[in-house]
Amino acid sequence: MTKSNNNNRRPLYLTAAGLLVLSLGAVFVVRSFGSESGADGFLGGKSCNDKTQIRLSTTPEIQPLLERAAKAVADRKDDSTTACLQFNITGAPSSKVARDIANNAEGRPDLWVPDSSLWVSQADDGQSVPTIAVPSVATSPLVLVGRSDNFADVSSWLGTFSKTTPALLDPLSQSPGALALLAIQAERARTTASETQVGEVIVPLAQKLGSMAKPYTDVNGLLGRAGQPDSTLVVPASEQSFVKYQDEHPDSELKAVVPRTGTLLLDYPIVVTSSSDNEAYSDAAKALGEELINNAVAQARDDLGFRDALVSDLGGGRGVGAVSRLPVPSTAAINKVLGEWTRLSLSAHSLAVIDVSGSMAEKVGNKTRMQLTIEAAVSGLKLFPDNAALGLWTFSTKIGKSNADFRELVPIAKLTEAQRQRITTALAPQQAIKGGGTGLYDTAIAAVQAVRSGYDSSAVNAVLLFTDGKNDDPGSLSLAQTVATLKALKDPARPVRIIALGMGPDVDINELQALAIATGGQAFVAKNPQDLRTVFINALQSR
Repeated sequence: MTKSNNNNRRPLYLTAAGLLVLSLGAVFVVRSFGSESGADGFLGGKSCNDKTQIRLSTTPEIQPLLERAAKAVADRKDDSTTACLQFNITGAPSSKVARDIANNAEGRPDLWVPDSSLWVSQADDGQSVPTIAVPSVATSPLVLVGRSDNFADVSSWLGTFSKTTPALLDPLSQSPGALALLAIQAERARTTASETQVGEVIVPLAQKLGSMAKPYTDVNGLLGRAGQPDSTLVVPASEQSFVKYQDEHPDSELKAVVPRTGTLLLDYPIVVTSSSDNEAYSDAAKALGEELINNAVAQARDDLGFRDALVSDLGGGRGVGAVSRLPVPSTAAINKVLGEWTRLSLSAHSLAVIDVSGSMAEKVGNKTRMQLTIEAAVSGLKLFPDNAALGLWTFSTKIGKSNADFRELVPIAKLTEAQRQRITTALAPQQAIKGGGTGLYDTAIAAVQAVRSGYDSSAVNAVLLFTDGKNDDPGSLSLAQTVATLKALKDPARPVRIIALGMGPDVDINELQALAIATGGQAFVAKNPQDLRTVFINALQSR
């Protein structure tokens, strides 16, 4: 079993073996603990005149196991005890507790049992990161759940996702969703998947889920949908939640698998979150942790569908059996993946601006650059969710009102079915203008101003600029003057970025980069128009 380093500053995904060598300086007696609502309930034991009060917050699914362990500790009869503990155990989602700690909210717990160590780094309040006292009191592998027909490809997480309809629990609040994204990145050390291949799966998924009024948070609801006849849904979930669902739905035709690349674990550490007297609370955590590895609690843990800290198979042939482990994500990897998901799932307020100059009539194979660009734009349109807003311009030289170099075809609006149809219909008849030049500079400035005029603070505001050439409008500003104008238009509070998508051998990448960088954007080049979809994915990832 792969081990990870124990770092007191940012201790993530620590190994389970530490549970087996717990060293206690004293035996604690727990004489009361709280119910789910937080009310105290007294559980036997002898009188304690100087009780140590312990506020423990836990992810709800493991709360019954913690309460059983607390009662077992309370039932100990050891006359040498010099102190006793009073636990008040409450249930709360791990992401909420992490957020509350990071924001220094009232009611900070003394101890915390999240479902995954990944939340520990998210609970940084600016002063310190909570420390893990007990690496793991239980485990549950991340699995993929769906109907058997949907598992033709289980070579990797990415491979399965690309051939099915993945339904992720909200990665920003639910561990299985976050771990699924981390698994896709972690397995790249064992596959040949490129960043673009990952993006082709993750970008549309993030856009789709980001457009939902309410993210998925109910695993049972998703599993119910995945079990419907002909469903193509696959749901990343903990093995524990799958086993529990199967126990409650014995006629379900769902199956759980782990891709051949391996999986990550939900590891249930006990974390010291108190802002003071950490040694006493660490000792209390170890007392509880010691009880949780006793044989008396083992059967209860298995009954609830949890594995032990050594990831031993569940009893009765339940679950997925032996699992291979993926490399443990670092804090930096966790922050990067969650940050990218946040950015990618934002809606878009964008203007697509497409070159219709004369050079777009040149053929690549049996199609013109114009035809290939239109196909790429129509394909790219499908990546945008319904809550995105998109408009369409074309540009050449002197084709618009008052001899402007651009022409508005479809104003920016929400992507309803009607708006999608308007854009598709407007694109279909577009042809390269014979002898038309490329009025790139004036168009870039006007497009940024147009997006800014209808700025949406809840979305990524951008100009998607498609071109196969460089500016050849003699009457326009110079490149230096255009860059200076774009920089002057820049407003950090209301950023509008140019994402330039160049195609063909005549593109001046330096020119496109200068325009994009002046707005905080990026430029991408496809040597062949057939590569435009890949470039389009890369562009969306760079937002």
